[in-house]
Amino acid sequence: MLEELRIQNFAIIDRLELTFEHGFNVITGETGAGKSIILDAVELLLGSRVDSSFVRAGAEKAVVEGVFALSPRVRGIIVPLLQEEELLDPDDPESNLLTLSREVRRNGRSSARVNGITVNADVMREIGEALVDIHGQSAHLSLFRARAHLDLLDKFADLLEVRAGLAKVVATLHEVQAQIKILVQDKEELQRRADRLRYEVEEIEAAGLSPDEETDLVAERDRLGSSEQLAELTSEVVQQLNGDENSELPSVVDTLMQVATLMSRLAKIDPRLTDDYNLAEQLSDGAQELAITLSGYADKIEFNPNRLNTLEERLELIKSLKRRYKTDTIQGVLDYAAKATAELDTLENSEERLNDLRVQEEKMLRHIGELGLRLHRGREKAGQALGKRVVQELKDLRMERTQFEVALTLTETPDGCFVEDKRYAFDATGIDKVEFMMSANPGEPLRPLAKVASGGEAARIMLSLKSVLSRADETPLLIFDEIDQGIGGRIGSVVGEKLWGLTDSHQVMVVTHMPQLAGYADRHYHVKKLVKGERTSTQVTPLDDDQQRVHELAAMLGADGEAGLQSARDILETARSRKYQLRHPDEAPQQKSLL
Repeated sequence: MLEELRIQNFAIIDRLELTFEHGFNVITGETGAGKSIILDAVELLLGSRVDSSFVRAGAEKAVVEGVFALSPRVRGIIVPLLQEEELLDPDDPESNLLTLSREVRRNGRSSARVNGITVNADVMREIGEALVDIHGQSAHLSLFRARAHLDLLDKFADLLEVRAGLAKVVATLHEVQAQIKILVQDKEELQRRADRLRYEVEEIEAAGLSPDEETDLVAERDRLGSSEQLAELTSEVVQQLNGDENSELPSVVDTLMQVATLMSRLAKIDPRLTDDYNLAEQLSDGAQELAITLSGYADKIEFNPNRLNTLEERLELIKSLKRRYKTDTIQGVLDYAAKATAELDTLENSEERLNDLRVQEEKMLRHIGELGLRLHRGREKAGQALGKRVVQELKDLRMERTQFEVALTLTETPDGCFVEDKRYAFDATGIDKVEFMMSANPGEPLRPLAKVASGGEAARIMLSLKSVLSRADETPLLIFDEIDQGIGGRIGSVVGEKLWGLTDSHQVMVVTHMPQLAGYADRHYHVKKLVKGERTSTQVTPLDDDQQRVHELAAMLGADGEAGLQSARDILETARSRKYQLRHPDEAPQQKSLL
């Protein structure tokens, strides 16, 4: 669950710190006060796209931070993600707290952190999806997309793992079919392709490339190209070490030998200089050794134009091959040759290879058919159960005469997967086309949801689906932004009860304008806009006592005076009584007098 939320310099929010309850958290306030901005901040925290307009005017950056308490079940989902990215707190790897933070700068740059460690937005998004499900104001529009229906049904039926397995088989099939397509192309084109590959392989093989040779060739070329300078410098060093016959100055070697002799005499007089004598001996010996080594090196230095030309030609060949095969390394050229050899082998044995691929294709089509049929049967059973449960939920939401069914459609096609004695069209999700069907009025036939549902009906259907699916949904926090949109006050209390009922297995946060819904809150927050000087900011106040809540509900009703306050008290008492009754079905409801 989300325990703490801290927002700074975000839109019209200056600084905000909120703590939330485990159960039903409701946020209310006038339009434009900043209710949905709080949810925008949460979405940013969970990895949504960055927009520099989020930064409050006059500020350099916006910061959002959230602290989540993980239940054992949720921790089992999150911890593998954290371990993969090395994000567990090293000082307390068993901690059940997780801190997410997001920072957006005025220049549009952003950073994301998990437990204080910087991560990319994709990692933040993956973690966020496991923690929070945000249902925005227009989310019910997803009900009008048939693909969303398939996802909802498979989630309800717990078929996502089987579907993922089928998707892998379909992906492999597409690779096999791509190879088949190549092999059945025009034979002349295949022959031209084979000839070109054969030429390329022979060209690379003839070059006799070694993966590491380029470095050695460049070094040798540089030495040969600088041979005159090398000889001159080496000769000068040797001359300094051994001395010049025409010079009266002693050589470096002779001088160091004299120094060593003198140090020997000093050490005999004062043994404390023995180490210094040894050092002098080492310097003398080292100078003699260096002179001998460099004399030998000088004898081997030669200017060899022919060898230099050979090296230049070899390096130019390597450069040409790298350019032709679009790589920066010799290994890249060799890898291209290996790939070309494999393709050439396939082309030269195309008939045999084609037969093998055809066999593989049929096996996979039959395997896809088996998995597709398994998914189909699971969807049929789950669709019937889902339809019945949604209808029951809709009855509670005053849509008693509504019919709701899950339609599964199969399409036969000659090149589809094998299902028993037929062949059906398929994709990575299986063989079914799933669509929610609805009839809102008696006597009307079932039609696609998108063609018959009004905005208010779509909102209620989405709420019904959420109520049904939440039992299988492991996301700990559900957020609804104005789920009551398009729903009249007559059923506001029913909507509130449905949302509050989700708190058996979820923390729920709702932004609403409906007092009947807000009456079910376990924690009620009031948002208002403040103007100080010429700056506007958002303030959020927890309504911790009944009197505060009564006044807020009365304001939401738009009713002044005692009559409005009494209506608000009635809403709160009714919700409290109903909640107690649902929690304690065998006990008589208890009522508490409200101020």
